[in-house]
Amino acid sequence: MLLATLELAAGLIVLFVGGHFLVQGATALASLARISTAVVALTVVAIGTSLPELAVSMDAAARGSTDMAYGNIIGSCIFNIGAILGVTALIAPIMVQRQTIRLEYPTMVFVVCLALVLAHDAWIDRLDGGLLVLGLMFFVAWTIYIARRGVPLSASAALERDVKRAVHLDKGAGRAWVTNLALVGAGMVALATGAELSVAGGVTIAQTLGVEERVIGLTVIAMGTSLPELATCIVATRQGEQEIALGNIVGSNIFNLLGILGLTATLFPVHIHERALALDNWVMLAFALVLFPMMLRGRRVSRLNALLLLIGFVTYMAYVVVVR
Repeated sequence: MLLATLELAAGLIVLFVGGHFLVQGATALASLARISTAVVALTVVAIGTSLPELAVSMDAAARGSTDMAYGNIIGSCIFNIGAILGVTALIAPIMVQRQTIRLEYPTMVFVVCLALVLAHDAWIDRLDGGLLVLGLMFFVAWTIYIARRGVPLSASAALERDVKRAVHLDKGAGRAWVTNLALVGAGMVALATGAELSVAGGVTIAQTLGVEERVIGLTVIAMGTSLPELATCIVATRQGEQEIALGNIVGSNIFNLLGILGLTATLFPVHIHERALALDNWVMLAFALVLFPMMLRGRRVSRLNALLLLIGFVTYMAYVVVVR
């Protein structure tokens, strides 16, 4: 039991470090390739912070632990809104951008509803997975198009600054490419290793304690794999860029359902636990819907909203752990 706990903890730490390395390296490479900062934020960063969930879900599904894989995905979506957004807005109220209300939030709600519809028969099969992946491709293409249209005239100057920062002119462009490619490679290796450790430890703990793999996926693993989003949001808030936090959370949830669930189910059809159908899916939808009036009122997520989100999340987690 102790060995399994250490294995799980080590796996989550390695996942966090691997995700950080991969996002840092990929973001720098995108800047070196002279890709718009806005596009990088909407794609590389949003997707990169969700890579631990992808690694864990794929590894769990490959082992036949689809309850853990699905629990990790749904639990991460709930944790993103209930805990991460709650903690971030508690530190400082989050201003809501118009694009988030008009594009990203409606897309997230639509994707949540789509996932619930596809899951109604207790399976996300390969056809369902392919549909979700197709939706992800469309969403990424659309967000890149919107980002390019919305880039201000000063973007070229901002891009030059980003390129100089990524290249570290005193080291030279060639060395910057090699360094950041190495970071990406190290990040990918760390993600694979962390996923292997955390899933193996989680399965062992579930078997030892007689706890459902779904519960382990919803709680410890979902919270652990969401650490990159938490770190990103806290850093953005401390730098006075709270609006990035909300966009990152919404974008991460979209990628969780379209990308992670889609890719996982395309390779390994995912069976959905009856309690996930009766409870977890609807809690995810409830958190997504309750966010709308919070965003509309004063165009910000206030500290009171944050407190309500945190209370709701803690209540749900307590119910899952006690009732199972």
